[in-house]
Amino acid sequence: MSDFFSSYFSGLAEALVSVAPDDLLAATDLVERVGGSGRKVIIVGNGGSAAIASHVAVDLTKAAGVRAVTFHDPGLITCYANDYGYENWVAEAIGSYADEGDAAILISSSGCSENIVNGSITATELGLPVITFSGFEATNPLRSMGEVNFWVDSSDYNVVETTHQIWLLAVVDCLIDRSVVTT
Repeated sequence: MSDFFSSYFSGLAEALVSVAPDDLLAATDLVERVGGSGRKVIIVGNGGSAAIASHVAVDLTKAAGVRAVTFHDPGLITCYANDYGYENWVAEAIGSYADEGDAAILISSSGCSENIVNGSITATELGLPVITFSGFEATNPLRSMGEVNFWVDSSDYNVVETTHQIWLLAVVDCLIDRSVVTT
């Protein structure tokens, strides 16, 4: 079993360092610009990605001083899914909650979740800058839908989700660091 863990952590480390530092800086700059203008970041995912979205939204707001929201209220999800279809609930929620100058971070491990892809389309149509996080197939639709796109070359949900969370929290920590340096 120790071979499993050695291989697992080696693969995770490889995924983590595969990110382009310029992309992390671009995402950090975008979130900082949105927060600095008093606007908010909308972060959405499904399942484990929803938990990541929630964690990052709280850290952005509390620790980095950037207002952030996520859509996890069961009433909101079931209302919008019932009225517009599950594949459209994120798009409809973004349409209802987004304001000019906001940004969207959309997370889908596979990059194929219809509700997240449709949410990205709506966010773009509304003029929101979009940051995407995906994994699995290099050709997944979400991977090319944002101003900044992060992709993990893995088909293992936990590797993809862990990598997404660490990259997002690195953006939060960079924002915190910038805040400390400028004050």
